[in-house]
Amino acid sequence: MKALNIVGAVAGAIFRLVAAVAVVYVIYRGVGICYDYGYRIFTEEPVTTAGEGRTVTVSVTEEMNPMEIGELFESRGLIRDAKLFVLQYYLSEYTKEVGPGTFELSTTMTVEEMMQAMVVEKEEDTEEEEE
Repeated sequence: MKALNIVGAVAGAIFRLVAAVAVVYVIYRGVGICYDYGYRIFTEEPVTTAGEGRTVTVSVTEEMNPMEIGELFESRGLIRDAKLFVLQYYLSEYTKEVGPGTFELSTTMTVEEMMQAMVVEKEEDTEEEEE
């Protein structure tokens, strides 16, 4: 009976140790992924860094959300990661100024430069009254 208790205690200790190592590993990997995304939000390089790159015409509609725009850009080879684009979009100063339209974008542009190129001037109803 004593041997069975000792084996049970040792097996329980080994299980707790393996579980603790697994939790530490998952936390470590999660922190690494979060750091990578956080770093890339502000330092992501253009897809093409050498040469002239490729010019791509994209049409953004009013119904498209940032994830759909990111997926469109990723499918056209303008960016590497659509999810990263969404984070960059919401953290940029152009969030409220980007609008629908057809745009000429290049693979040598950063995401910020692309958003700057996609800024649409809002039409204001400024009618001058005649006196």
